[in-house]
Amino acid sequence: MNPVPQRIIRPIPGNGPVTDLSLIDVQCNGYTDGGVVGSTPAPIFATVSAGSQVHLNWTTWPDSHVGPIITYLAHAPSDITKWQPGNAAVWFKIDESGKTADGKWAATDLLTATNSIYTFTIPPKLKPGQYIIRHEIIALHGAFEYPGAQVYPSCIQIQVTGSGNALPTSGLVSFPGAYNATTPGIVFDVYDNPNQPYPIPGSAVWTGGN
Repeated sequence: MNPVPQRIIRPIPGNGPVTDLSLIDVQCNGYTDGGVVGSTPAPIFATVSAGSQVHLNWTTWPDSHVGPIITYLAHAPSDITKWQPGNAAVWFKIDESGKTADGKWAATDLLTATNSIYTFTIPPKLKPGQYIIRHEIIALHGAFEYPGAQVYPSCIQIQVTGSGNALPTSGLVSFPGAYNATTPGIVFDVYDNPNQPYPIPGSAVWTGGN
């Protein structure tokens, strides 16, 4: 399109996954192997009220790429259209979906059932301000060894409104840093025992804003 429309999502340089969890690409996407290290801020942001739902539309996801869908937030201390989190521990998990008791995966089973739209809620008591939503699918079809898990992250810029004052001060993680080769759920053989429970990687879901 010309002119190119402004977007609230930070640029996704490549369509491929991130498998090296030490790279900055695991934060908001990137294509280091192709010369694009990490992502960059988007020029605009969306306004979202605390307690409201966010609906994200994925492209049709391959049946073989089973795995969890995980969502984090990071509170921007300054202008979100310029701020880069770097390696700072600023991320807190607000939502996760892995494998149900009857063996259905967030990706692809549950995502397909909702026409590729994933929905989560902004914590209702979250302090107003600017935030990055970091949303990802981790595809596990090759995760029987490391590197093998395929991380597909994306980052969306928002301004949260409301009257809450909740913000976590502990349990924050960094990207890269939150996941490594020994993190439960990063190495996981989805074929060896399809009935085994799946440990979702990362920190616990923050409930202080509920």
